[in-house]
Amino acid sequence: MIIRKSQAEIDGMARAGALVAETLAVVAEHLEPGIEMRELDRIADEHIEAKGGHPTSKGYKGFPAALCISPNSMVVHGIPGDYQAREGDLVSIDLGVTLDGLVADSAVTLSVGEISPDAQRLLDVCREALAAGIEQARVDNRLSDISHAVQAVVEDAGFSVVRSLVGHGVGRSYHEDPQIPNYGPPGRGPLLQEGMTLAIEPMITAGGPDVYVHADEWSISSVDESLAAHFEHTVAVTPEGPRILTMLEASPAKPPTPGGQTASPSATPGAGAALLR
Repeated sequence: MIIRKSQAEIDGMARAGALVAETLAVVAEHLEPGIEMRELDRIADEHIEAKGGHPTSKGYKGFPAALCISPNSMVVHGIPGDYQAREGDLVSIDLGVTLDGLVADSAVTLSVGEISPDAQRLLDVCREALAAGIEQARVDNRLSDISHAVQAVVEDAGFSVVRSLVGHGVGRSYHEDPQIPNYGPPGRGPLLQEGMTLAIEPMITAGGPDVYVHADEWSISSVDESLAAHFEHTVAVTPEGPRILTMLEASPAKPPTPGGQTASPSATPGAGAALLR
């Protein structure tokens, strides 16, 4: 069942989303060569708790950290450990925050120092795919219009959509209906209605779409070890158009390109809802 939110709930999710974006910006400021992923997690955890929130992933189905941190060929759900960031890395950071009982979820892939032109293009395309998906989150569109828009951008650029991982509804709980694949024909699935709140999150690779789960039963990487990118925003469907809730200043209608500090998305097991249910 898809849960439509009241205006008060959407505004509350926007407050949680602003804390998500603020935390991702803080993490981005500390991401530099040599820093351990567990240190980034500590920084995020302390920041969220100091602002009265709770990192939704921490303890979710046993996940041990505030952030999912997934470097390079790891797509999602990486457990922060002793890996140290290196010049040229891509680091995907996924974050959910619960504030006053409401959840917002976002993810961003950050670069460490200078990266290759191919890696930069992967990031650019993933951001464009997220923006295209968000643009379709409009009253009277169909759910698969979002999916198709993401797929078209990604595959037209020669990259692959990870098909076993999906976006999802979010708000009262971390993972709600509906699941939102990042591929498929347009014009199918539930009719989008005012009050729906969706975590839209392209997860793509520079190589093939196949992934595997590590022995820790959380981390998911590309089978061919190709670079991965992941961008996500929580979006409300409103009569005025899509409203991004995971920004420093949640704004209605067409947002700036996701992935910068204010447009940073993030959140932990928000990516592979299909694998986590």
